[in-house]
Amino acid sequence: MDLHEQAAQTVRFLAIDAIESANSGHPGAVMGLADIGVELFAHHLRYCPEDPNWPNRDRFVLSCGHASMLLYALLHLAGYDLGLEELRQFRQWGSRTSGHPEFGLAPGIETTTGPLGQGIGNAVGMALAAKMMGARVNSANQTLIDYRVFVLASDGDLMEGITQEAASLAGHLGLDNLVVVYDDNRITIDGSTDLSLSDDPVARFQALGWFAQRVDGHDRQAFRAAMDRAVAESSRPSIIAAHTVIALGAPTKQGTSASHGAPLGRAEAEATKRAAGWPLEPKFHVPEGARAFFAEQRARNRALYDQWNEQLRGLPEEHARLWQTHATKQVPEDLLDRLLASTELKPDATRNIAWKVLQQVAEHVPSLVGGSADLAGSVKSQIKASSSVLKGQYAGKNLHFGVREHGMAAIASGLSLSGFFIPFAGTFLIFSDYMRPTLRLAALMKIQTAYLFSHDSVFVGEDGPTHQPIEQLSSLRLIPNLDVFRPADPAETAAAWTHALTRRDGPTAIITTRQTLPVLTRPDGFDPNELLAGAYVVADSPKPDLVLVATGSEVGLALEARALLAQHGIQSRLVSAPCWEAFERQPAERRARVLPPGLRRVTLEAGVSGLWRGIAGSDGLVIGIDDYGSSAPAERLAQELGLTGAQVAEKVRAWL
Repeated sequence: MDLHEQAAQTVRFLAIDAIESANSGHPGAVMGLADIGVELFAHHLRYCPEDPNWPNRDRFVLSCGHASMLLYALLHLAGYDLGLEELRQFRQWGSRTSGHPEFGLAPGIETTTGPLGQGIGNAVGMALAAKMMGARVNSANQTLIDYRVFVLASDGDLMEGITQEAASLAGHLGLDNLVVVYDDNRITIDGSTDLSLSDDPVARFQALGWFAQRVDGHDRQAFRAAMDRAVAESSRPSIIAAHTVIALGAPTKQGTSASHGAPLGRAEAEATKRAAGWPLEPKFHVPEGARAFFAEQRARNRALYDQWNEQLRGLPEEHARLWQTHATKQVPEDLLDRLLASTELKPDATRNIAWKVLQQVAEHVPSLVGGSADLAGSVKSQIKASSSVLKGQYAGKNLHFGVREHGMAAIASGLSLSGFFIPFAGTFLIFSDYMRPTLRLAALMKIQTAYLFSHDSVFVGEDGPTHQPIEQLSSLRLIPNLDVFRPADPAETAAAWTHALTRRDGPTAIITTRQTLPVLTRPDGFDPNELLAGAYVVADSPKPDLVLVATGSEVGLALEARALLAQHGIQSRLVSAPCWEAFERQPAERRARVLPPGLRRVTLEAGVSGLWRGIAGSDGLVIGIDDYGSSAPAERLAQELGLTGAQVAEKVRAWL
């Protein structure tokens, strides 16, 4: 058995032992992909286990995240800080080797994968980030960023619609630093791919502008030659369809769907080891030759790493500042003050205000890049002072994602994961539903991304219920670690952008209106930092009978209702709550100052009422919309839905 085969068998049996120990996992893909994984890590990938976040490392993305033990075994053998004890704890509480790879749990995991297609979408963003960062810091005399992105993907990855969206844009932009290896084992959970697939995935990628090859995934020389051709391709991304055998070497389960999502079982695992001449004991056996096989590549990579760092240390001062700005995603400490000083205080739609703030933000935060799903003019997402990113022209900040919301979100995550950019992605709030799986993963990974969602309520008007969001605000708030910021006026909009750019441990959704909103008048001596606290008092009474809590466009509506209530002797406090998630992170004492216990609450938002019932309490009043809208002018909709100042005031009076 040569060293390559020994390393591949080590990967297979580490996976089998870990999955049998956990009595849970997906052995088949790991066993089929072991040859390819070893080839990539031992001959192609540039990485440094001692510095796993080396900015110019090649990114390896396991899009078929169910094969997680492949990644864990390879990282262990390649010298990363992932010991055998972690492999023994596969899928157990507190382990860094979770059922599917999770970004941040262990070194070498570039993104959280498992939901199929997401890894490919993230990889497109990572590859695009390399092109964009290279256009900023590379020159004829220096190449700081030229990393490649390698992806392992399954049949399921290629079937998911997100892959079509992301791959289409990758082909359009000519991302020749992206290589996808398609594990063409022709088996899905239900059985043969013949059950559900008759098109040619490789031909699809060719039609999208990709360089495509087919190869036997177990023929090392053929695969290496194909990989060399893919890496040498200089104008388009590459896909290699590698035909493999699922559960290779398992006497009765090889080539069957029975090996996909369940352990082989003790008898089959032992029979597989005997057939390979592998010792039954000890479990998690790692021959020294398997580790040594990666040594030559590690030595080559270490030399590249040292050369790169020497080049970084020798950067001229101007280039060093530019590098530092992007590598740390610098944001001015006084960003809110700067934005408030430059924000015009006049009634306007918050989408227009957010766009004006964006122009200022783009000046202060060079790492900010982004765009929308073919809605730049409607969402107001274009940076005026910058060019667009096109094939061969990557220095701009404006991205054109096309009508690809799902792909857009995944690509934005990849841009964030690259370490160089703070991305934003925009569309109508109603279409956030297309992005939801990626929003959830971004929140799970705690990565910094901004989502711009305009046209935020039934007050979109004539477009009708298909375009009028009702449940979307509450739906987004249900995603843990996603902050939803719905500003009511220019000051809150500046705060929304500040929040998104200074929050480093998760994504932020900025929700804006199409209709014009008034400018709020705040109390004398108001501290602008209150805008970042999530909820604050806009107007108060010496002895309020109740507190009105509203967000976005309904804050102005609440002000109207408050004035009418006062005419009837009903005093109230008005609280604007642009970001409930941020407010809930405030100390209990501060929350109690804003919403005193015992003071009855009325909540007001033009959306579903469910979440607000918990905030209003059992003795509170929730005013919202629990049905779909209608095609009509916004003013008529407000009247029909009971959302005028007079109607709100009357509902409060009746409730009291």
